[in-house]
Amino acid sequence: MPAMVDPNFARTLTYVCEHNAEGALGIVVNRPTDMDLGTLFERVDIRLEPGGRGFAALPVYYGGPVQTDRGFVLHRPSGSWQSTISVAEDIALTSSRDILQSMSESGEPGEVLVTLGYAGWSAGQIEWELSQNAWLTVAADPRILFDVPPEERLPAAMQLLGIDFASLSEVAGHA
Repeated sequence: MPAMVDPNFARTLTYVCEHNAEGALGIVVNRPTDMDLGTLFERVDIRLEPGGRGFAALPVYYGGPVQTDRGFVLHRPSGSWQSTISVAEDIALTSSRDILQSMSESGEPGEVLVTLGYAGWSAGQIEWELSQNAWLTVAADPRILFDVPPEERLPAAMQLLGIDFASLSEVAGHA
């Protein structure tokens, strides 16, 4: 919501990847950093092979304030890598090095969003924040994640609700 004061989440679109009784995990999908995947691959000592050439210029995103030194790959198709959680029918989140190796060698998975860090909530925390109108929720649309430029993702998600983000009030009401 516009009134979000936490600088980690102000004006962000956060994709919740896992939500259960123990808490929730998500990644911010609209905040690219100054680093590109070519630089990230160099830092982790993986050479981008000709099959993975198209990835080098893609941005690395700020995924959230937790474990900002650890990488996460939101991707489609799901595939099977060492440390993967299934998020949706054909979308997964992987945090193991083998997915980067696959991206380098074969260019797979074809659609990726790579982040450093993630957003985490303890048990009941996200529900409380939702009850305080800190977040606005919308059903995920893979096209917004993988096809829309980062600066247009938040407005595109709001449009799914028929809302213009610029017209949202910073004052919440409770019935």
